[in-house]
Amino acid sequence: MLYLQILFILGFIYGIRLMSSPKTAVRGNLLGALSMLGAIIVTLIAESILTVSLLWVALLVGTVLGIYMAQKVLMIQMPQMVALLNGFGGGASALVALMAVFDALGGAAPLNSFTWFTTGLAIIVGGVTFSGSLVAAGKLHGAMSQRPVHYKRHNLYVWAALIIMAVEVFRLTYNAATPMLSAVILLAVSLFFGVVFTIRVGGADMPITISLLNSFSGVAGAVAGFALYNTLLVTVGAVVGASGLILTQIMCRAMNRSLMQILLGQTTVAKKAPAAVKEKPAGEKREEPPKVGWQESLRQARSVAIIPGYGMAVAQAQLQVKQLAENLQARGVDVRFGIHPVAGRMPGHMNVLLAEVDVPYDQLYELEDINEFLETADLAIIVGANDVVNPAAIESAGTPIYGMPIIRADSASEIIICNYDTEPGYAGIANRLYEMEKAHLVLGDAKDSLAELLKALAETEKPAAAPETAAGPVELLAKAKRVVIVPGYGMAVAQAQGQVKRLIELLQRRDISVQIAVHPVAGRMPGHMNVLLAEVDVPYDLMYDMDQINDDFADVDVVIVVGANDVINPAAITEKDTPIYGMPILHVDRAAHVLIYNLDREPGYSGVPNALYDAKHCVFIAGDAAQTVGDLTQSLAASS
Repeated sequence: MLYLQILFILGFIYGIRLMSSPKTAVRGNLLGALSMLGAIIVTLIAESILTVSLLWVALLVGTVLGIYMAQKVLMIQMPQMVALLNGFGGGASALVALMAVFDALGGAAPLNSFTWFTTGLAIIVGGVTFSGSLVAAGKLHGAMSQRPVHYKRHNLYVWAALIIMAVEVFRLTYNAATPMLSAVILLAVSLFFGVVFTIRVGGADMPITISLLNSFSGVAGAVAGFALYNTLLVTVGAVVGASGLILTQIMCRAMNRSLMQILLGQTTVAKKAPAAVKEKPAGEKREEPPKVGWQESLRQARSVAIIPGYGMAVAQAQLQVKQLAENLQARGVDVRFGIHPVAGRMPGHMNVLLAEVDVPYDQLYELEDINEFLETADLAIIVGANDVVNPAAIESAGTPIYGMPIIRADSASEIIICNYDTEPGYAGIANRLYEMEKAHLVLGDAKDSLAELLKALAETEKPAAAPETAAGPVELLAKAKRVVIVPGYGMAVAQAQGQVKRLIELLQRRDISVQIAVHPVAGRMPGHMNVLLAEVDVPYDLMYDMDQINDDFADVDVVIVVGANDVINPAAITEKDTPIYGMPILHVDRAAHVLIYNLDREPGYSGVPNALYDAKHCVFIAGDAAQTVGDLTQSLAASS
C-alpha cells in the first residue's frame, strides 16, 4: 500500500509539472485527476471502509456534480469555478477536522496535543478558505460588488478574529475540556475571518487572491492529514499549498506589489483623482508622420502584437481574435499575442480563453518577450485591456498602478484599441494611450470591433483581386497542382460520397495533390463527413480538420465544394447581425478558384445568403451532387 501511495504522490507532482506548460497542461490535469482517483481508492482500502454505503453515495454525488459543472460552466465563468473548487477543498478539510473531534468525544483513541493543535488549525484554514472562496466567486460572478469593501473598524474585526482563533487553538491544544465548543467557535470565527479577509480585495486583484486561496486549500488538506495521520493527504496538500504560494509570489512580483497591499485592498482603487500626465514641451515633441486611418494601418502592418484583456473575456471575443490573427497570418504578417500575467480574473485567464479556440501555444508571449517585440512592431492591437497597458504605471507616481510592469503597447508604431469605451480601467487611472497621435480607437463590444477589423481586411481580399474564372471545371482542374474538396450535408443527402471518391482517384492519377477539408459541424452529427467518406474507403490521411488546413487555402489552385454552404459562408466573419456571425468557417474564398456543386443557390440552414456563389473566381454548378459530381468525373475521365 505504501508503494501505491508513493506512486500517486509522484503522479500529483509530475501532473503539476506538466501543467506548467500549455502544451502539456491537459495531460497534467488528467494525470492529476487519475492520481486523485487512485488516492481515494487506496484510502478506502487502507481504512477498511469500502463497504460504507454513505461514502459511495457521496462519491456518486460529487462525480455527477463535477461532470455537470464541467459541461455547463462557460469559459467566461471559469474563475468563479476555480474559486468554488478551492472553497470545496477548504470546506472538506474543515469537516474532516470536525469529524476528528467527534471521534475523540465518541470514545475513540484519545488525541495528543499535536493532533489537537493540527485539528484546530485545519478547521481555521479550511473555514477561511471556504468562506473566502465563496466571497471571491461572488465578486467574480457579479453577485457582490467587485470594488474593495471596507467596513467601519475593519481592521478591528480582523485582529479580533485572529486573537479569538489563536486563543481557541491554545485551549484546544492544552486544555481540551470542551473541545467541541472550541471547534465550533473556531469554525464560526474562521468563516467570518474568511469574509472580512477577502471582501476588501478588488476584482482586478482576484487572480492573486484565487491563487492564494488555492494554496490555502492545499495547506488545509495537509494539516487535516496530520490530524488523521494520513501521509498521502499531508504530502499532496503540501505540494498544492507550496505550488499555490509560488504562483502567488510570481504574480505579486509581476504587479510590483506586496501580498499584504493586495489583501488590504490598497492597490486597486485610486483614493483621489490621479495627477494629470504632464504634456511635454513643444520643443521635445517628436515629429510624427501624417496620421492614416486604422484600416490602412491594419492592412500595411507586417508585424502585429495582439494584447487581450478582461474585455475580451467579457465579450467572449476570443474566436474573433483568432480569426483576426489567422487573416493577418494569411497575408504574411508576423502575429504574436502578448499575455500579461494578471490580465483577467484568474491566473492564466487569457491563456485559457485563447486555448479554448486553439490559438497555437507558440504564439503566446510573456510580458518581457512581447515588450521586446513591440519595440519594432508595426502595430499593437489591444482587445479589452486597459490597466495592463496603461503608461501611467511608469509615468504617474502616486497612482495605484505606479510601478506595475505593463505591456508596452505604446512602443509600437501604431495602436488600434478595441475597448468598450475610454473610461479608466479597474484602477481608476485615465489611460494616456487613448490620446496618443498614433492610437486609433475602435470602441464598443469587442466582438463588433473585431468584426470591423476583419471586414477591413476582407475588403482587400475580395474576389475582384482574384483571377476571373472564364474556364470550366475540367480546364481548371487540368492546370491544377493542388485541390481541396469540401464535403457538406448536401453530399450526405445526395449520397454522393462514392462519386467524390471516384473524383479523388481521377485527380490523383494526374499527380494532383488532393486533400479533404472537414468542418467539425458539417452534416447533422459530429464526424458525419468522416463517417460517409470512410464508408467508401477514402483514406483517413486525406482528411484534414479546419485548423489544420485553413491557413493553406491561399495556396490552393482549386477548391471543390460538394453540398456545403454555411460552413464556407464569409458572412460568418463579415456580417455581424446574422445567425452564423462568429462561427469558424473554412476559408475556401482565399483559393485561386472555387467550384461549388450545390443543389441550388438558396441559403443554407442558417438562412444567410452566401456571397461566395457570385464571386468572380467561383463556378457554381447547381443540381443533385451525385449527378453533377458524376458528370465531372466522366468529363475528367474522357479528357485523360
